[in-house]
Amino acid sequence: MSDQSRGAKPLADAFQIYAPSLIYAIGLGAIMPAIAGASTGFGVSLAVAASTVTLIGIGSLIANAPAAQLASRAGERLTMIVSAGVGTLGVTLAWAMVAGWFPLVEPYDFAGYTVGILLIGMAGAGFNLARQSYLAVAVPVSHRARAMSLLGGMIRIGSFVGPFLGAGAQAFLGMQGAFAVGAACMGTAVIVSLFIQELAEPTTPTHLESTTTNPLEIITNPTMTSLAKEHWRVLLSSGLGVLCLSAMRASRTAVIPLWAEHLGLSPAQASLIYGVSGAIDLIMFYPSGLLMDQKGRRVVAVSCLTGLAIGTAAVPLTGTSGWLMVAAVLIGLGNGFGAGIVMTLGADYSPTVGRPKFLALWRLLSDSGTLTGPLLISVVTAISTLAFGVWAIAALGLVGAGIFSRTLPPGPGPVTRDAALHPPTTSTKKSR
Repeated sequence: MSDQSRGAKPLADAFQIYAPSLIYAIGLGAIMPAIAGASTGFGVSLAVAASTVTLIGIGSLIANAPAAQLASRAGERLTMIVSAGVGTLGVTLAWAMVAGWFPLVEPYDFAGYTVGILLIGMAGAGFNLARQSYLAVAVPVSHRARAMSLLGGMIRIGSFVGPFLGAGAQAFLGMQGAFAVGAACMGTAVIVSLFIQELAEPTTPTHLESTTTNPLEIITNPTMTSLAKEHWRVLLSSGLGVLCLSAMRASRTAVIPLWAEHLGLSPAQASLIYGVSGAIDLIMFYPSGLLMDQKGRRVVAVSCLTGLAIGTAAVPLTGTSGWLMVAAVLIGLGNGFGAGIVMTLGADYSPTVGRPKFLALWRLLSDSGTLTGPLLISVVTAISTLAFGVWAIAALGLVGAGIFSRTLPPGPGPVTRDAALHPPTTSTKKSR
């Protein structure tokens, strides 16, 4: 695409990413509510069954570094294809164990099931990293936040629609119906990803070449270790804010259902309240990206975490379903207000060369927060009460808001001005 046409249609190169992302997200959304429930069918305890959900996050942590290596060597397009293929394999393996296709005895059937769930998490690491890296290059900086927020919107739509499709399939196939939907969607994502246009190789900035003694090793092929050393200030400042935000987002999926149970509400009432919160979250993704591009990253990041913290802190103060609904709406507004903020900041901070590897480091912080949030609630609740556990995670959100208010610059545009010096380019190459 020429620079002139790109200027007229700045998001033209982004749209091809959204179709596979939406399809993949629907497949993941279909199986997520069924993971713990399907585990109980293997005869394990409720505690063990609940822990199987964490395998998604563990798999993502394990695969971040290999996914970065694959994206750096083979390109974002091939990484998405391979990752969606691994996801399809993982869902199909879990489906086979649930359906009893193989005559395995305990505990080998459950072991095969957990391997399948772990593969789904590993696939998500590569798929998410590749599409984020692709958009960081394919979209002009002036529209980056909107592009990332649209990507976040695809994930939210998938998380919203997927469970309904999974539930519909379960009406005919039982628990395995959710995995059938997941396998079909992820397999379709593989096919759709084949039509993504490959990106051109990034060029090495000439002003960096002149400042290095070995540009081939230092500039054109940085390692994750060298990138961590070079960008440690960013990773330990704004990166910690991302960890806090991810912890808050992961915790909200537990806070509302747990407090609803504490109030004695029925599962149907709890699901309704959580669903309304998710719907509010869903409609906010594009306004969030527009505001980020026009007013800056800091106002959105700080507002997102502050809204999440206030809504979460209000939950233990509620005593009826109506007031819990109000708190849940505040949580949904806060989370939706920051749609795409983690991916946008990662793209802003990432260097032109070695971008996938830096984004893998960024995702390590995000994934660590996803595992940390629910753990913090569990630990504090075990020591004290559920209310203090919820307030502990709300306090972490305020800490994250403070970090972003200090580390992110005010005003519109990327957090690093160097991003404007690297215009995106595309190519029709099949691989790189």
